[in-house]
Amino acid sequence: MYMARCCPLMAIVPIALFLTASFFVLFTLRKVSDKLLKGLGYLAVGFLLLGALVIFSDAALNLAKGLGNMRCPIAGKMRKCDMMQMMKNKNMPEMPMPEEKLPPR
Repeated sequence: MYMARCCPLMAIVPIALFLTASFFVLFTLRKVSDKLLKGLGYLAVGFLLLGALVIFSDAALNLAKGLGNMRCPIAGKMRKCDMMQMMKNKNMPEMPMPEEKLPPR
């Protein structure tokens, strides 16, 4: 879905934005007397709450699956055992050595 695929904890930001926007829409609906505007406001609140629910459920699902910790830039740092496995792997291409005399800069 959004950034929740990368790190489920990052889903807190859009969820908070959606909930804050829906709060202010509901707050202004108390002052509005026109039925058409109230209906439109309740529809907007419904969409905002639905968006927050979708992002929350996607983040919770990814967190439960454990996908977030593997790719999370905060918690998913490369482990030492992964580094050792990469160093043991001899499938890496050889890099050519630079020549002894480099051109002047």
